[in-house]
Amino acid sequence: MLNRIASCGLLIVLAAAGGCSSLRTTDPSRTATEQYLLSIAAERAVEQLSVTSVRGRTVFVDVAYFAAAEQLFVLGELRAHLLLSGARLVPARDEADIVLEVRSRGVGIDRYDSLLGIPSIPLGSITAVAGQTPVPIATPEIALIKNIKQWGFASVAFVAYWRDTGEVIASSGPAMGRSYREDWWIFGFGPRTSGTIPTTRPPE
Repeated sequence: MLNRIASCGLLIVLAAAGGCSSLRTTDPSRTATEQYLLSIAAERAVEQLSVTSVRGRTVFVDVAYFAAAEQLFVLGELRAHLLLSGARLVPARDEADIVLEVRSRGVGIDRYDSLLGIPSIPLGSITAVAGQTPVPIATPEIALIKNIKQWGFASVAFVAYWRDTGEVIASSGPAMGRSYREDWWIFGFGPRTSGTIPTTRPPE
């Protein structure tokens, strides 16, 4: 019995050591899945904002108090929302009737991983061509059951006021948008994907 257990353990070790896999960083730094998670969360947050009070007015969008690191996902959706609602956006504060200050409680992704099996073990890195960035290498992951959950969150709010007097004319939010993706692998087969974003799996 002990010999059989030892043999099984040796086979697992040999399988892990026999084939090394390279870990490739994404290009750009955020994966397509992450970008979809952020953009859809931003879209769902922005669509909740009421901007009818600035319809037909010239508006300057002030982002000085927008502290979220991933603000461009939200600001792009907000600008489109304002334009489609009839606002006329201007590039400078002194050209506007209304200043619209944007703020956020946070924009980002939470990720939760679980694995039943043997995780990948980093072995260092190699450089194929002198002067190029080293490529990290690692042992293959041996997963009986693996699950990855990713949740995208985007929060946005604004306050709008007359540029010349500072009198507040409207405020909206904070609104929260969410998106998610979940992937399952069972005995090496997968992923089985569900979520609120398009599947970004590479073509076979």
